[in-house]
Amino acid sequence: MKLKTTIVVLLCALMALPAVAKDKTKVIAHRGYWKTEGSAQNSIRSLELADQIKAYGSEFDVHLTSDNVPVVYHDMDIQGLNIQKTPYAQLKDLKLGNGETLPTLEQYLDKAKALKNTKLIFELKVHDTPERNREAARIVVDMINKKGLAKKTEYITFSLDAGKELIRLAPKAKVAYLNGELSPRELKDLGFAGLDYQFNVLRQHPDWIPEAKKLGLTINVWTVNEEAVMKEMIANGVDFITTDEPVVLQKLLNSRAK
Repeated sequence: MKLKTTIVVLLCALMALPAVAKDKTKVIAHRGYWKTEGSAQNSIRSLELADQIKAYGSEFDVHLTSDNVPVVYHDMDIQGLNIQKTPYAQLKDLKLGNGETLPTLEQYLDKAKALKNTKLIFELKVHDTPERNREAARIVVDMINKKGLAKKTEYITFSLDAGKELIRLAPKAKVAYLNGELSPRELKDLGFAGLDYQFNVLRQHPDWIPEAKKLGLTINVWTVNEEAVMKEMIANGVDFITTDEPVVLQKLLNSRAK
């Protein structure tokens, strides 16, 4: 009888292990792993380095140029030129901080295809009009599909118009909303897979964490660079933390797992 009880206990423990692993907070490198030598925000090198440190995901930002070329960059302007109002020909030779040329989305995705560890956390930037947001969503989803990267890509956006279009065009993809004003129930009703809010939003709405979990939504917080806030969000049970300090967060998570 004692042996049978021991076996049952061991089986229960083994069955619980995948659930524990699944619930562990995961690391997303904000604009790639760029706070290290030879890298730069949203550079192809930052994507490679995020993959090398085995971050769960590498977040990056995409704009359409005026002639519909998707490029990877965060700010609206680069060297005094508004990306969304400038043709690609005037942007193609501009350099990032590490000397790389401003990458097109196609160049970025071609590198991603060769990497094994890290998911693409694709932020589609807000464009001028609802129609332009939807057009941007169509162009980028089409490119992701043509590159065979649909299973490796998760989308985030501040634009509700773009978000709805991403959900429509890529119904199997995870699409999360960034802006912070919608409750988990509202996001679920719109078809979003998760919320991706600035950490102070969840401080102001602590009830949204259990509500999101109950609804089956993923919970990500951005951009968390201080260890104290990392610990707070981990304790709150968030699924993902987006950070400029992915190695610091990895070390913290590993120390907690011991």
